[in-house]
Amino acid sequence: MRGLYTGLAVLALAFSVSGAASAEEPDLALGEKLFARCKACHTLDEGGKNVIGPNLHGIFGKTAGTHEGVTYSKAMKAKGEEGLVWTEETLMTYLEKPSAMVPGTSMAFPGLKKPHERTSLIAYLKRETGAE
Repeated sequence: MRGLYTGLAVLALAFSVSGAASAEEPDLALGEKLFARCKACHTLDEGGKNVIGPNLHGIFGKTAGTHEGVTYSKAMKAKGEEGLVWTEETLMTYLEKPSAMVPGTSMAFPGLKKPHERTSLIAYLKRETGAE
């Protein structure tokens, strides 16, 4: 009987771990929905216009504060000069609370507290900007 309980416990743990892993998979539909908040300031199309903020096509691998035709805050320019490059990892941190990563940034977005929202938005950005 003890073996049966142990087997069931292992099986339950396997299901919970696989469920947790799938819960962390990016949700592109959620990413698209979240990007709706960003559209007032950013575009994604290759060759797209800058709005209040830069066009985000080609953002992955780009040095912060260097997109041509954009007036950046001194804080964002300084971060770029310090070597900040936009990657999935740096965007995960930045999108959680932009003003914490770049104090003095002019970006008014308060951030996304939930990691799943950030991973979904980043996956959407990668798909839409040709970074996949």
